[in-house]
Amino acid sequence: MPPSTWNTAKAKVQLRLSVQRLRIAQQKKEAHAKGSRRDIALLLEKGKTESARVKVEAVINEDVNLELYELLELYCELLIARFGLLDQNTRDPDPGISEGVCSIIHAAPRTEVKELLILRDMLMHKYGRDFSVAAMENRSGCVSERIMRKLVIETPSEELVDGYLGEIAKAYSVKWASASSITAAAQGSNVDGATGSDTLESLPLYSQEISNKLPDILLTEDETEKPKVSAGGKSNQTEFSKEEAEDEFAVLARRFEELKKR
Repeated sequence: MPPSTWNTAKAKVQLRLSVQRLRIAQQKKEAHAKGSRRDIALLLEKGKTESARVKVEAVINEDVNLELYELLELYCELLIARFGLLDQNTRDPDPGISEGVCSIIHAAPRTEVKELLILRDMLMHKYGRDFSVAAMENRSGCVSERIMRKLVIETPSEELVDGYLGEIAKAYSVKWASASSITAAAQGSNVDGATGSDTLESLPLYSQEISNKLPDILLTEDETEKPKVSAGGKSNQTEFSKEEAEDEFAVLARRFEELKKR
């Protein structure tokens, strides 16, 4: 329990103890988060995406809590650096330390650091009930906005969850893609196909008419020459038949002349 009166030496010691305990708590949380990320990577590798999504939400909340610990550690170090202002015999803290004092009083119950809770009781006793209640209710916005954001309890957004899963998969060399990215890629390919069909449909009508007039199969040079050859062959055959007819007529004429002579 804190002493009934403000003790300068004990307050300074309590600040240093709070900094040390906050750092140790951060290290434990980081180690636990590392193990959780490894488990999530294994789930992604096995294709258990839904289980990984549930587990990663806990990791996100732990990261937010870790950031809260870091901020409280900074405020404790600030009070140590400006301990002269903190040690003044006033009912309200100096503006240079007011935000740190209010933030510790407001956020300390959300941590598991006993040393920080003892420091909070010492600060509340020093500055009185009215100031303490105002700090706990965050009247006039005396608590840091960053602290307030870390204390908000909400479900992580789908984009944030996908971002965490993507980074974890990348860190552990696991092939994984979010459903939103796959859907976006599919929509992109559909858009490309639609633009191609729109281009074909947007051709003018006269181009379609010309295409309808074109032959289905184009003839090669050899094939185009064949009719000429065949036509030539027919003309030769016609000339040859005429010559044969003339020869037969000459023969008949000679025979007719011979018959006359007889």
